[in-house]
Amino acid sequence: MKTHSDDLNFTNTPNLLTLTRIFFVPIVVGLLFLRDPTWDIVTALLFAVASITDYFDGYIARSQNIETIYGKLMDPLADKFLIVSALIMLQELGRIHPIVVILLICREMAITGLRALASAEGVIIGASASAKWKTATQMIAIPFIIGQKLFGIPLYSIGMVLLYISLAISLWSAQDYIVDFFKALKESRKQKLNEKNLARQARHAARAVRMAAKAAKAQKELGPP
Repeated sequence: MKTHSDDLNFTNTPNLLTLTRIFFVPIVVGLLFLRDPTWDIVTALLFAVASITDYFDGYIARSQNIETIYGKLMDPLADKFLIVSALIMLQELGRIHPIVVILLICREMAITGLRALASAEGVIIGASASAKWKTATQMIAIPFIIGQKLFGIPLYSIGMVLLYISLAISLWSAQDYIVDFFKALKESRKQKLNEKNLARQARHAARAVRMAAKAAKAQKELGPP
């Protein structure tokens, strides 16, 4: 059985893999500043390695039942740090249209805000299947766009197709989050209202019992008529 201290354990394999993904972010950004085709291939490979850690940290955490508070916080942040940093750099290099980057980043900000609001309301919204596909597609598309071309293979064109697919999935999954949020919020409010009504009924019943007990006691003190 997992204890409270296990939830707060930082130095386990999944968390270290997540930290590794964050560590790759400045390296990827720095290498892209070189604007060199050879280093672009190296950067694409490093991005791919960093992306693979996203699968393994989640797999290990679930299979070994070592999910922690730190992991729940850092894992999605690491993904966003890696992807958003790469998107901004690729836009700076003129390989991705600014509108695409704006839409993808604004979507992430909106959903992050929505999930924070849901958490404040006591509602937990997990990642949807479409959102996971979105992240996976982006993590495949970006290294292709970074590498541009290898052995005559048009990596850039393939990457751009995948990126536009990820954009469509992003916008679609956003509406999934919004619908799920309002459904969960409505259900949460309904449950809280039911609990409040039950508590009020319990108080009324307790009051009625006390009044009946007092009446019986008073009747006993007065004696038989």
